[in-house]
This record gives sequence, C-alpha cells and structure tokens, in this order.
Amino acid sequence: MNDHNWLIEQFETHRNHIQAVAYRMLGSRSEADDAVQESWIRLIHSNTGEVENMGGWLTTIVSRVCLDMLRTRKSRREEHVMANAPEPVTGHQDGSDPEYEALMADSVGLAMLVVLEKLNPAERVAFVLHDIFALSFSEIALIIGRNEAAARQLASRARRRVQGTKSTSDSAELQRKRELVDAFLAASRNGDFEKLLTVLDPNVVLRNDPVFAPVANAPVVRGLEAVAKQAKQFADRARGGMKPVLVNGSVGVIAGHLDQPIFILAFTVVDGKITEIGMIADQARLRGLDIADLND
Repeated sequence: MNDHNWLIEQFETHRNHIQAVAYRMLGSRSEADDAVQESWIRLIHSNTGEVENMGGWLTTIVSRVCLDMLRTRKSRREEHVMANAPEPVTGHQDGSDPEYEALMADSVGLAMLVVLEKLNPAERVAFVLHDIFALSFSEIALIIGRNEAAARQLASRARRRVQGTKSTSDSAELQRKRELVDAFLAASRNGDFEKLLTVLDPNVVLRNDPVFAPVANAPVVRGLEAVAKQAKQFADRARGGMKPVLVNGSVGVIAGHLDQPIFILAFTVVDGKITEIGMIADQARLRGLDIADLND
C-alpha cells in the first residue's frame, strides 16, 4: 500500500472521533467539517513517519485548528453575527460507528453548547479535551501553548462555569424563563414599550439572522430601547403569530408554525432579565433544531 492510501485509511479510521472533537469545540457542524478538512490537509503535508499514535496525533492537530478558529471567531464576532450560534446535531453520518454515535448524541444538548460559547478559546479547548475526551493536562498544555498547571487551571475554571449553568437548568428555572418569555411576547404583541423595558436587561443584545434582518444594515442591535423597538417589528412580521416553544429543551419563541417556521428567537436570561436574543431564520439551520410545543 502506498503512503497516500495508508494516510487515507488512517484518516478515515479516526474521522468520526476528530469530527466529534471539532463539533464540541466549535458548536457548528459546518465549521467542524472545515476543521476536519484542514486537519486532512495538514496530515498529507506532514512527516508522519515517526507518529506512533495516529489518533492522538490527529486529535492534537484538529484541536489546534479549532483553537485558531475560535480565536479568529472571537476577534471577528461582530461580523459573524448568528453564524456562530450553536447548531445541534440531530443525527450522525451513517450509523455505522457506535463511538461516533455516542459522542455526537452527547453533543445534542444546546444548553451545553451555549455555555461553551461563553468560555474563552483556551478554556473551551482545555475543558473539552480533558472533561469530555479525557486527554491529560500535559497533552493539552502542548496544544494550547501553556504549561501543565495553566492548562489544569483553565479546565477547572471552565468546569465551574459549566456546572454553574447546569445547576440552574431544572424545571423551576425553565418555568421562570417561560414566564419571562411570555411577558416579552405579550409586550411585543401589544406594543407595550414600558413592559418591554421591565423584562430586558439595560445592556441587552439582539443578534439578527442576516437572511431576515428586520432592520437593514443592523445585524447586531444593542441597548434596551433599541431592542425593545425591534421586538415590536418581530411581532408585526410574524405571519401566523409568535408563541413560546421548546427549542432543544430550552424556552424560545417561534414565528409561524412548527412545521413551517419563519424564524426562531433564542433567549439568554441572567438574574431575571433577558440579556441576549438570537434569531435563526435560515431554513437549513431551522431544520436542524428540535422544536416542540410548550404545553401550558
């Protein structure tokens, strides 16, 4: 077997694993695919003659690619707008790999992906590699360019933030978020500007989907009054009305119908106020969401 065919075989053997690593790092199927492709390019241009553990080597490579992508994303967040909203995985490639299926099934929780978005790139990489994929801190340190103690500290800090988010994801928290979203909806429908001001955080941020931006040239809207004004525009544009739904297990809002949504609004709530609203209107992305009725 020539070297190229051997590389193809090795890469395909580990593809599902590094795809899972990339997805948990990036929270986006399309970006994970890009990271895997970049890893292949680096593989074929590398001297692999002395590589003893190809799976470990590829995990290192894809992790470094993802770290670079996360750093670029952080520096260009305003340009990316909703392109970086976490995308749930609703299935796997062909069902032939139980490890891949298990890894990706564990990645379905949108709540986990949302909190990972709040971590800085190094924290996210350290946490994912250690707590999810069981890499040692000595290995992680080489990937992120820190010493072992720093890698351990980054993972620990990320773990506390993730666990803090999980602790508030019980049914009582869901109900409190439902009440807040209901109030937002009622105020939006009625054009009750004063009521909107009571449910929105003073520094609230609205991220419009570029394919359905209600305000031209305003992909990101900041501030209580500006977001409150646009909330009324959402209600006006939502043919068939807006109502609360479960979006991957969290309370959101749908415009239109379950089988034909116009857009989805996802909410971040902190201390009883809506701090961020994210819109998803791209039909391909909407089809990947698990949207369900939220019974009274």
